[in-house]
Amino acid sequence: MGTDSRAAGALLARASTLHLQTGNLLNWGRLRKKCPSTHSEEEFPDVLECTVSHAVEKINPDEREEMKVSAKLFIVGSNSSSSTRNAVDMACSVLGVAQLDSVIIASPPIEDGVNLSLEHLQPYWEELENLVQSKKIVAIGTSDLDKTQLEQLYQWAQVKPNSNQVNLASCCVMPPDLTAFAKQFDIQLLTHNDPKELLSEASFQEALQESIPDIQAHEWVPLWLLRYSVIVKSRGIIKSKGYILQAKRRGS
Repeated sequence: MGTDSRAAGALLARASTLHLQTGNLLNWGRLRKKCPSTHSEEEFPDVLECTVSHAVEKINPDEREEMKVSAKLFIVGSNSSSSTRNAVDMACSVLGVAQLDSVIIASPPIEDGVNLSLEHLQPYWEELENLVQSKKIVAIGTSDLDKTQLEQLYQWAQVKPNSNQVNLASCCVMPPDLTAFAKQFDIQLLTHNDPKELLSEASFQEALQESIPDIQAHEWVPLWLLRYSVIVKSRGIIKSKGYILQAKRRGS
């Protein structure tokens, strides 16, 4: 095991929160990935930031109006709506912007055999509404809701969903009833090919254990994963894309 791995293990042993940032994945081809070690060997922060620092690319303020900044939030192991605000705040900080143009929330995790209901979505949607009202987000959307679920959310919500992503791998064509409802209420239907579970607790712990063999990976739980993209509006070109993740030590 190398010095970097030992240093990372020492940091994780003392930390209660872990933030991972990929930076701009488009820059990775010319960079070596590196998780930073301590600022000093005696410094053990409670919140550990692990960033591919040379890949981080903030948006030039002079170019902000030319860019569309979008994000999709995947709730993994958290039942707290505050995860929504934490994720959006971190994305704005990483990209150097005051506001995200669009945030889509993936369906939150539920127990096997349980159907997604409005009650599952409400706490996260309420926090998204607060973020719209405080001008941290312009528009908010959903993912993989059928017509009944989308209608229930639309009728209840103060800030209406402006989009709903559909995974065509599971349905091949847009369901006619969903299409009709979306057209009636001006909801944009988008497509995606994300797996049902983009990141699980088990896969995160496995990756963590492989990277830092001498830690207790089972103590760490991923709370959320946010994927962002920055697109040049006039040309439709992706300028930047990346991931941000927050994990917590159990019981902290």
